[in-house]
Amino acid sequence: MPRAAVAPLTNRLLDHLPARDRARVLSNCETVELALHDVLAEPGDAVAHVYFPTASYISLVTPMEGKASLEVALVGNEGLYGVFVAMDVAFSPVHALVQGSGLAWRMGVGAFRRELRRGGVLRGCVDHYIYVVMSQLIRTAGCNRFHVLEQRVARWLLMTSDRSHSPSFHITHAFLAHMLGVRREGITEAASALQRRGLIAYARGAVTVRDRKGLERASCSCYRSDLSIYERTLG
Repeated sequence: MPRAAVAPLTNRLLDHLPARDRARVLSNCETVELALHDVLAEPGDAVAHVYFPTASYISLVTPMEGKASLEVALVGNEGLYGVFVAMDVAFSPVHALVQGSGLAWRMGVGAFRRELRRGGVLRGCVDHYIYVVMSQLIRTAGCNRFHVLEQRVARWLLMTSDRSHSPSFHITHAFLAHMLGVRREGITEAASALQRRGLIAYARGAVTVRDRKGLERASCSCYRSDLSIYERTLG
């Protein structure tokens, strides 16, 4: 099994700020440990903080009718949870669930808004990140409709590996089915096909990406498009 990478204790969005601005923003943050399956907000909840993940990642899930739900975005150290606050909205539109435990910087909503009112680089970075999220949401809508499940599973595993900063992470078939809004049997079939091709190893909830390039080829074009949108917009 490949050795797990060490997660960087940084946030790429904040890394775009000039040193003085970044120091000022971080002076208004506190370091928190996000535990696996912590719920940061439910749809309609008033939020008190925004989060800049460093070694953690957060799943944004929209509930549908009955017990159905669908993951619409995954936030790691490339961005932040709470972009709606930048649009002067105080209520979460999604179920925000910690999918990968680890550290994050937490900032009060009031302090975040004061920083945004200063204008400058932070305001621009957040606006660009909102554009990235919107572009990825649009692509995900098409992906869920037109791409086969095996491609979607491959894409999701790559996204999770990126945000966990490791080729190995924990996920169950039941949870992945919940995230992708499909039956568990479909996830089992898709994961088994990827494992037979030597792209991943899966046992007792532990996934290891064994052939990353092969997994990227097995994924739909949405994975590369997501990366391209981020790099083109935020660099």
